[in-house]
Amino acid sequence: GSSWSSRTSCLPFSGGFSAAARSRIVSSSFLLLTLFSTPELLLVTAVCVLLLAVGLVGNTLTVLVVRLHRDLRSTTYLYLCSMAVSDILILLLMPVDLYKLWRYRPWLLGDVTCKLSQFVSEACTFSSILHITALSVERYLAVCFPLRAKVLVTHAKVKGLIGLLWAAALLSAGPVFALVGVEELEDGGGSECRCTQYALSSGLLGAMMWLSNLYFLVPLCCLSLLYGLIARKLWHRRHCAHRDRANRQTVKMLAVIVLAFVLCWLPFHVGRTLFSVSLSSSPHMYTVSQYFNLVSFVLFYLSAAINPILYNTMSSRYRLAVRGLLGLATMCVCVCVYWDWKREERRGIMSTKTFHTHGPTSR
Repeated sequence: GSSWSSRTSCLPFSGGFSAAARSRIVSSSFLLLTLFSTPELLLVTAVCVLLLAVGLVGNTLTVLVVRLHRDLRSTTYLYLCSMAVSDILILLLMPVDLYKLWRYRPWLLGDVTCKLSQFVSEACTFSSILHITALSVERYLAVCFPLRAKVLVTHAKVKGLIGLLWAAALLSAGPVFALVGVEELEDGGGSECRCTQYALSSGLLGAMMWLSNLYFLVPLCCLSLLYGLIARKLWHRRHCAHRDRANRQTVKMLAVIVLAFVLCWLPFHVGRTLFSVSLSSSPHMYTVSQYFNLVSFVLFYLSAAINPILYNTMSSRYRLAVRGLLGLATMCVCVCVYWDWKREERRGIMSTKTFHTHGPTSR
């Protein structure tokens, strides 16, 4: 994804390597300046801009729909609304990442932008993962322990839990402020936003790598277990009433969201593993690992843009609410255009009357 650990300017796995390997990590951004061709960068940029437009519109509609429609104010959609806010923040950082993809050096946006963009991206990534996990636990309780879920899962408790999830994500991403920064290059090539020498020498980069892996692997194991238990429970109750049918529909939607999460993040971890191997192997392996990082760059933003499309495809309630909101917005636009046209028409009539009353102005 687009977090510090997979961005091409801040490549991973420095701990335990030789001085030569560390030198390759620090200077890798110079190699990447010529690694990708202009057509490749143009293609990536075009895809990302499309994802930016689709993602901002879709996630904004999700927030508005949940806020304006009482039918969608369930605890499930509270989580989805918070995830949409996270995705919006991630997408708003895309221009900085695209700038970085095209122009590594000199870095002209300042140290604050360098640190803050990486921090927000990392925090939002952690937040989305925690939200997906918490939402899956809630669905497990609702399906397997419905009576207990009514007591444990309330709007007030879910709102408080969402606040705690954001706090945990922000706290987990805090070390990024020491991990990245703007540094002057030894070869006189100017400044660059990258992993700092302190992160490389202190072991902070290695620690954050472990944390990033845990944020992917532990939720993945939990989600696999939870959805296995949910599927087993629903299979044994497959002839039950409407409540179970509604649960099945919700679980299907969440399972697809989880699948999209795994598919979008798996290339990131594969690319990172390949890079760790490439430090002690051939240049060809290094090139392959960097193309994996470029693919994961696009998939990171795909994961932030695709959720509203999945909601619209799999949830009839969400689809109807979005149609109603878009219909209302279209009607408001038409009314505004109509009144502008009437105002201009009245101005034209008044100008004509003035002309016929006073005649043309003589010089």
